[in-house]
Amino acid sequence: MMAKLNQAMKDMIEGELAYIATVDADGNPDIGPKISMRVLDDEHLIYNEMTGGKTQANINENGKAIVAVANQKAFKGFRFGGTAKLYTDGPYYEQAEEWAKGKFPAPKGAGVITIEQIWTLDPGPNAGKLVEE
Repeated sequence: MMAKLNQAMKDMIEGELAYIATVDADGNPDIGPKISMRVLDDEHLIYNEMTGGKTQANINENGKAIVAVANQKAFKGFRFGGTAKLYTDGPYYEQAEEWAKGKFPAPKGAGVITIEQIWTLDPGPNAGKLVEE
């Protein structure tokens, strides 16, 4: 099952720093900022894997990922959960290379996350609620 991004979610991803959380086979969590996180389409996010570290290893191991993004001043945020895959060649990788050109080194991979569920990160009665279509 895939969940769809609305315009407010897309705008937040575009304007705020996103963090990606992954887990290894032993259940050890990892989290890191991804300044390259962006919208690929209504059901996918894409980012440039620049370090090739723990996030990449965890995604290659089990494909589980959650991305969180929030606007602190507006007290709004979203958490996007789904499956992730890293590409080291092909169209996704070429898009990541083009995005990095002139700003960052060539990526070690292009991470594509298929969004399966979306939750709010707003405080109050909607905190942590699953966003319904």
